[in-house]
Amino acid sequence: MPSLNTQDAANARRQLRRRRTQAFLFVVPLLVFILFAFVAPITTMLFRSVYNPTVAELVPETLEMLEDWEGETLPEPAVVTQMAIDMKRMANNRTSGKFADEINRALPGMSSVIKSTARGLRRVDDAELAANGAEMLLAENDRWAKPVTWRAIRSAGQVYTSSYYLTAVDLEYDAEGEIIMRDTQIYKQLYGKTLKMALIITGLTMLLGYPLAFYMSQASPAMANFLMVFVLLPFWTSLLVRTTAWIALLQAGGVVNSTLIWAGLINEPIELLYNEFSTILAMTHILLPFMVLPLYAVMRGIDASFMRAAISMGSNPIGAWYKIYLPMSLPGLSAGALLVFIISVGYYITPALVGGTDGQMISNIIAFHMQVSNNWELAAALGSLLLILILVLYWLFDRFVGTDNLKLG
Repeated sequence: MPSLNTQDAANARRQLRRRRTQAFLFVVPLLVFILFAFVAPITTMLFRSVYNPTVAELVPETLEMLEDWEGETLPEPAVVTQMAIDMKRMANNRTSGKFADEINRALPGMSSVIKSTARGLRRVDDAELAANGAEMLLAENDRWAKPVTWRAIRSAGQVYTSSYYLTAVDLEYDAEGEIIMRDTQIYKQLYGKTLKMALIITGLTMLLGYPLAFYMSQASPAMANFLMVFVLLPFWTSLLVRTTAWIALLQAGGVVNSTLIWAGLINEPIELLYNEFSTILAMTHILLPFMVLPLYAVMRGIDASFMRAAISMGSNPIGAWYKIYLPMSLPGLSAGALLVFIISVGYYITPALVGGTDGQMISNIIAFHMQVSNNWELAAALGSLLLILILVLYWLFDRFVGTDNLKLG
């Protein structure tokens, strides 16, 4: 076969580069979408979980003077005076509330102290504040005379900190800088409850979805298409509508309790709403299609003659299903379980509407810190730990089950 000359080889390279450039341009919109919709938010979340410059920007001079303070006694009068000057400046700039919120997270109860102090020093003359600021600040509230208050200010003034991750696992720094358990144990219990509920939901969708997918795969095409309409019907209905429908069914005067009372099975309404039961029930209904669809896609490709051959060779139907059919359907079962579990771990709307206090998951607490308490750093730390937890569970799933054979359709 004759070899290409130099000109032909150059033309071939240009054509190859042109095709590669065209192929890259086709995927540029997808890359941009992934960058802005996934990479940037996750990177921002990870950064916000350790970065908090609020206090450092509000009282930089005070923090600089506190660097050499030993932390056991009251700081030097010059430091206290500088804090009084900063308090007046923040009061006039209307930033004392932000400073109060930050310090209150490090030392509960300081929010009202800081706000009242800022109001008291707001109209003091600058010259008088520079001369007697220390005495005036200490006179505003007894807590300014306690070293723990100043340690909290110095701790909150760190631009980069791991304290939010410690809080996310119910730990904190004590006065000596040692890591200790917090008085209230909240977040670890919420992570455990979230994983427990996600596992229960995944198990229930398996129990309900596997027989349905099996029947659809064995039914006639007309019947399978008819049933598929009911499987896909939830996707055509608003998630909010589906969730509120469960409220109408499960509330004290709802359909379920009214029917049970009418049938004489109960004498008074049962608490079916605003607990773990209602959250699990509603989420199982909502996430069931994510289990059925991959199962049906795999089962539809399994030849029914395998089961008939096993039975004809002396195996009973249960044994043939366990040894032949179940292993062949595992790719769809694994894909459905992975989908349902990952989605349920981070679910928010349904637990917020039907879960109440007992049925809420870690995602609801993350939303609370972002929308109500405005503690975005703690919300970012909780979200980062949830992301790490999901990645670890995915790695364990891949390690012991394997993701190479997953089939979603």
